[in-house]
Amino acid sequence: MLLYIHGFNSSSRSGKASEMAAWMADRGLAEAYACPDLPHRPAAAIRLLEDVIAASRGPAKLIGSSLGGFYATWLAERHGLKAVLINPCVACDVKLADYVGQTQRNWHSGEEYTFSAQHAAELDALRVPAISRPERYLLLAETGDEVLDYREAQAYYAGARQEIFPGGDHGFTRFADCLPAILAF
Repeated sequence: MLLYIHGFNSSSRSGKASEMAAWMADRGLAEAYACPDLPHRPAAAIRLLEDVIAASRGPAKLIGSSLGGFYATWLAERHGLKAVLINPCVACDVKLADYVGQTQRNWHSGEEYTFSAQHAAELDALRVPAISRPERYLLLAETGDEVLDYREAQAYYAGARQEIFPGGDHGFTRFADCLPAILAF
């Protein structure tokens, strides 16, 4: 199973998730793809993702975008899985701590919630200080990401296969072009 993990305040209706679903369906692989809508609480999101992994007929393969890359890294380390990381958030527990007390809104569902200290603590519990087996990871990043500095991911995933593209943005403009490489990995 290929498990796509969306980012912060996103959903299965994001551009990349929708594109991945269509690409898999066009190749008769729709049943081998999953992208659940994650709860905003990190602990609940991880429980849901672990349930999907447990239900997989074979080892799940992970694709994580932004915060989804943070989750994918924790899951890859915990379960010994391969992961493709797209403009991943490194140290999301630190980066999102500034949002404590702020109202957030899911871009697709419109659901609103307050990002709390508990959210931050749950993210902190998921932090992986260093990856153990770089060969399990493929990093795809664009230097024009306006939200996250690609160099942090480049350093954190040292030793992993990395494809760093000039320009682009946080949405990762080259996603469609990278689909064959993602599947091959």
